[in-house]
Amino acid sequence: MASRQSEFLERGARVFGLSADSPAQNAAVMEKLALPFPILSDVERDQAVTPLGFADENDPRLISRPGVVIISPDGEIVSRFVGKDYADRPDEDLVLEELGSLGLDPTAQEAAEHGLVEPGEMAIPGEALKYYFSGAKFAALALRRRYRDISDDFRDGTKAYVAMVEKYLRALAAVDERKA
Repeated sequence: MASRQSEFLERGARVFGLSADSPAQNAAVMEKLALPFPILSDVERDQAVTPLGFADENDPRLISRPGVVIISPDGEIVSRFVGKDYADRPDEDLVLEELGSLGLDPTAQEAAEHGLVEPGEMAIPGEALKYYFSGAKFAALALRRRYRDISDDFRDGTKAYVAMVEKYLRALAAVDERKA
């Protein structure tokens, strides 16, 4: 979404991330990825993560699932997507299409500011993300080949996952541009 923020603003939307991580960990992600929008912190998962249905009760790390909530100017939830797990991400084109259907005037969003930057213990350094995602992509391709006869759902799931990782790899190339 960072690479396409201007499209969100053109459709009258401001983008905010939401995480169960600490404010300092969110600041580290904002800095690492040069995000033009803030990441809000809900460490206890009781202010927004759980009420919006993003809490993943089956994950021992107490992370939240990816998702998107479109809230109208009058505070109504217009649309919601909640991923099945940490790797199930919303399709930006569909989100932009839904935003366009609202007919909102373009808006602006001030550059995100953050305080103390403190990456989490498990954080992957920015320079390693390309290798991480490339490895994830090729692992998914290998599993799809190895277990091609399991089910159509498995094949379709790995195909979607590979497409998502390829999108992430393209987005990583834009991080350097935003940092410049």
